[in-house]
Amino acid sequence: MQVLGSFNKFEQCVLNMSLINICDSESYVGQEMRRQYNDWKQATNETVYNPWLDLHQFTIYLPHPDQEYEDITLEAGLTKGYNVEVQPVKEPNELVYNIPEGGHFVIVLKQSRVNGDFAIAATGIFVRSLGILSLDVIIDPDQGEYQSLVIKHPIIRDYPQDWEAKLNMFLQGEIGSEELPRIVGYVDRSLNRDYRSPSWNDVYLAASEFTVF
Repeated sequence: MQVLGSFNKFEQCVLNMSLINICDSESYVGQEMRRQYNDWKQATNETVYNPWLDLHQFTIYLPHPDQEYEDITLEAGLTKGYNVEVQPVKEPNELVYNIPEGGHFVIVLKQSRVNGDFAIAATGIFVRSLGILSLDVIIDPDQGEYQSLVIKHPIIRDYPQDWEAKLNMFLQGEIGSEELPRIVGYVDRSLNRDYRSPSWNDVYLAASEFTVF
């Protein structure tokens, strides 16, 4: 695995595992997304549709690898996706990104020491159709230096040959999400009943390379 920017191998694997849980509508993250979406729509007396049609924010926490918790092991928590928070974006105009319809806002927070606070490490966009995170990783906040990082779903092996071009066109607003290949269906249990989500140990042992733009 190629270690990139301010992320080490462990943290890159946490991002991989988080992406797996975000893509799966039947994971803890997916169920929490549905619950918050339904509560929001009921509170505003709006019709409940598919939550993926509304803009959401995913906050991914990268814990220190030696961090311990009282009621659950770190590995079990990462497998379940307990390190990912999700909430609907009720005021899209307040975001720092102009996110095209079909994309979702992502914040990555990193813990540098055991029991330490989490600090922002990256922001970006989750593109559900492609099962991809497109991040701007902070390298030097004082100099405004960052590195673009695209994380593909580690389970999807056969991405279309033109996926990079399609992703860039989508992020630039040149095409809509309906024109993207919908390969996320392979890794979402609500769409593929044969799919089984891997554990943290599976992901860590089979760590795949990231793609850098």
